[in-house]
Amino acid sequence: MSSLGNSTNIFWHEYPVGKLEKQILLNQKGCVIWITGLSGSGKSTLACSVDRELHSRGKLSYILDGDNLRHGLNKDLGFKAEDRSENIRRVGEVSKLFADAGLICIASLISPYRKDRDACRAMLTDAAFIEVFMNMPLEVCEERDAKGLYKLARAGKIKGFTGIDDPYEAPLNCEKDGICPTPCAMAGTVVTYLEEKGFLHC
Repeated sequence: MSSLGNSTNIFWHEYPVGKLEKQILLNQKGCVIWITGLSGSGKSTLACSVDRELHSRGKLSYILDGDNLRHGLNKDLGFKAEDRSENIRRVGEVSKLFADAGLICIASLISPYRKDRDACRAMLTDAAFIEVFMNMPLEVCEERDAKGLYKLARAGKIKGFTGIDDPYEAPLNCEKDGICPTPCAMAGTVVTYLEEKGFLHC
């Protein structure tokens, strides 16, 4: 385990071009849209829909997808509780960097534990963290099962699968949610929220 976090010989370096200058350049305000929900709830589809809509408006965004990140940044992590927490912590830190650069970062992860999502929220000013809950019932997600993961979990071939033998803690105070929302409809709701809160201009 690295002791870097306890090191006393590292120092923060300020950069000459700040967040405000970058936001003015892009004519938008950096933020993090954090999409959470069960596997199969439509998170990735929503992320892509929001990304496409923002692109069509000339806004710069970037998707951080949970599965994709496990091919690179988080490929050394498993699915134990501590690994899940570290997975979310890393994505939270990267999301913060994107937002600091003036981008609209769209993070799409199951992120099952409330305390981990709250820790990511605490990395930014509260207004810049927009939690979106794809509130889809387990039975609907399991019926979809596009990746066949629920079937494997029910057969005991996958252990610690969220919603089956590992808990999912729903958000208590998220900015946007909906019961059984379609990703396209939810995307419109999210983009409207960004517009109303002033993130799409600077």
